[in-house]
Amino acid sequence: MLVMGLGLAHFGANAAPPAQLQDWPRIESAVKRDEALEARIATILKGMTLAEKVGQMTQPEIKSITPEDVQRYHIGSVLNGGGSWPGMNKRATVEDWLKLADRYHAASMKARVAIPVIWGTDAVHGHNNVFGATLFPHNVGLGAAHDAALVRRIGEATAQATRATGIDWVFAPTLAVAQDVRWGRSYESFSSDPAVVREYAGAYIAGLQGDLRADGTVVATAKHYIGDGATDQGRDQGNAIIPKLEMVNVHGQGYYGALGAGVQTVMASFNSWNDVAGGVDYGKMHGSKALLTDALKDRMGFDGFVVSDWNGIAQVPGCENASCPQAINAGIDMVMVPDDWKAFIANTIRQVEGGEIPMARIDDAVTRILRVKLRAGMFNRKPSDSQFAGKAAATVHRDLARQAVRESLVLLKNERGALPLKPGQRVLVVGKSADNFANQAGGWSLTWQGTDNTNADYGNADTVLTGLREALGAQNVVFDEDGTGADTNAFDAVVAVIGETPYAETNGDIVGSENMAHSRRHPEDLAALRAAKAYGKPVTTVFLSGRPLYANDLINLSDAFVAGWLPGSEGAGIADVLVAAQNGTPRHDFKGRLSFSWPGVPCPAPENRPDPKRPALFARGHGLSYAAPGKVGKLPEPKQDACGAATSMPVFNTRDAVPFAMYVEAGGATQALGASLNDTLEFPQGKPAIRVATTQINTQQDAKRVTWLAPARVFSRSAGNNNLNAMASADGALQFDVLVDVAPTSPVTLTMGCGKTCSGSIDITQAITRAGIGKKATINVPLKCFVARKVDLGGVDMPFSVSADAPFSAAFTRIAVVAGAAKSAGAIDCAQVP
Repeated sequence: MLVMGLGLAHFGANAAPPAQLQDWPRIESAVKRDEALEARIATILKGMTLAEKVGQMTQPEIKSITPEDVQRYHIGSVLNGGGSWPGMNKRATVEDWLKLADRYHAASMKARVAIPVIWGTDAVHGHNNVFGATLFPHNVGLGAAHDAALVRRIGEATAQATRATGIDWVFAPTLAVAQDVRWGRSYESFSSDPAVVREYAGAYIAGLQGDLRADGTVVATAKHYIGDGATDQGRDQGNAIIPKLEMVNVHGQGYYGALGAGVQTVMASFNSWNDVAGGVDYGKMHGSKALLTDALKDRMGFDGFVVSDWNGIAQVPGCENASCPQAINAGIDMVMVPDDWKAFIANTIRQVEGGEIPMARIDDAVTRILRVKLRAGMFNRKPSDSQFAGKAAATVHRDLARQAVRESLVLLKNERGALPLKPGQRVLVVGKSADNFANQAGGWSLTWQGTDNTNADYGNADTVLTGLREALGAQNVVFDEDGTGADTNAFDAVVAVIGETPYAETNGDIVGSENMAHSRRHPEDLAALRAAKAYGKPVTTVFLSGRPLYANDLINLSDAFVAGWLPGSEGAGIADVLVAAQNGTPRHDFKGRLSFSWPGVPCPAPENRPDPKRPALFARGHGLSYAAPGKVGKLPEPKQDACGAATSMPVFNTRDAVPFAMYVEAGGATQALGASLNDTLEFPQGKPAIRVATTQINTQQDAKRVTWLAPARVFSRSAGNNNLNAMASADGALQFDVLVDVAPTSPVTLTMGCGKTCSGSIDITQAITRAGIGKKATINVPLKCFVARKVDLGGVDMPFSVSADAPFSAAFTRIAVVAGAAKSAGAIDCAQVP
């Protein structure tokens, strides 16, 4: 039923959406209100103290809370973040997970008011934190499959795997309608088409939740509400600058499908929204009552609970990790406060008692939390009661994942009879991703970023190379990663498996003026393809990536080009489609079609703002097959190193930003930090002068804490020179966030280098300690300060170097050269520092 006069639409999970909504629609949920259940909720709530209610609203990380704490503080939920496991053991067994879940549950039921704790986990492409569990293709690949029934089955399998470990809540699915694939979370988006996202939302949630009470079902989460795929320039946690009708009709569609399917939790997004055309700046989602309460709960009718993202409340102006009455008043019901949960509880109790947070808002939040737990039958069972509990086999769904891989592949080019490969053909396999599970699985795979993993960390899995050997016969497959050492007479064809390396969230952003050319960030892939092409044999490229990227140079070097996305644990599914049957006919045809357009220039336009001067190479929906071939021909290869005027040059944010790497130096010796997120580096070994560990300043694992034990330095360097003169003319500054743990007692020196004999230094001791211990400060050092100290900005190879001596310990992140930052309030006055 469509009520045109009110501008509201009423539709269920499967009905077609109206052509144009004028406002947030009313959604009819598949999960109906139960008055007997509501009466029970009211009875439980009436018997709870304020402390017990606030405890129910609190969600700590398992690394920071014991089962005894759950009982003592009446905790309503725990979570494990990416790269967090029972006992911090990456290879914890399914039984290990289950035992911890039972311990948390038992503790919660011993509290004065027995309310079961609910454990949430990021099961975003299978139960991806668990060793040996099947990893399905990431959402970008599932979108290319255009198979909602398949997605529902994946939801069902993921739910069973999750219940096997005793966990009953997953933070999935992501319902972003990504428009600018510079965004580092693009692979979490099914499509830039809102209709696909809406259909998949209903199917995925139906698979995860079932009827909410059947064994093998879990509570699902619609995330990240709302507009995370709409941010300006694809910046993670950035600002969506779009009109309301676009937000309602494009980015809301996944939520209409999810709410119609009865999703029980919604996760607030880190991003902001500014409806400039409508004159309304909604600010950070975590603090927007207009969106969390007025739109989602009141107008759309959502009666489950809203959970915040990882320390997301701290991004609301005036808030911090442990305190944010604004977010609770806006409509956050459960607060994900991984580490500072005790202080959060104390602060929130005080804020209710002081009148900053109305008691009615607390009661509403706890009512919603209890409603979800009761609907899911959690009061009637413990984690180990499931038939799947403790069974490793329940986490393994290889045939289903292999089918998903086959259906997700998109054929973009096939000439010279390159595909299918024929049985008996001798094949040279090249490329860094052919036998690399980490590159194949991407982020959110055992660890948060998908890094810090080796092939041995993936059980019950096959690489693409393994699949090719299985399909062609091991004796017919030769592997040479860089493609330079093979005997040209030993093979008939080449398969190159190349692509992106793992990342998650902000670390995957392509920011500022950086272009979308894959070869810019991964020249080793271009080199491998050039080596392969030189042999003169047909070359098939399998491109593994979390998004479509400009790759004209790679396509031109390939006779066949396959978009393989991030297939997960079942790389052999790719070989199923590449290799023919014994009679030479394809065993499986290419079914995948692009769910995003594929860029034809290094600086493409976002999908929601098309530009005929920057056209797509392949439109959304494109895809060839054996049955329906097509010609591509020679593609132009325009050279465009930068996309518009440079506004920033990223240097470091957890992982090194192209083209920089981070190092430590002490006593004349140097060592690269690498991309490790979990390990602590002490250098030099034996008698360390410096210690580096991963920590948090703004978001999860975004910073490096550096502790000086003796004279040493930490610095970034690139292999080539970087011209910063244009940035200096645009009032650029070297900018970074710092949080001091131990104040220095001797000078802290910041240096910028421009070659072996060219550098300039500034004493930043006062600036770095001004904020005080434990408080974040953003330092802006104008580039002109370095010019005054004889730095040649036309040839900067070391934009950031901090030297100090013990005692001193501080965390650093978000290091970049930023245009306009020299005019920021509090920017260093060059004349006032030595």
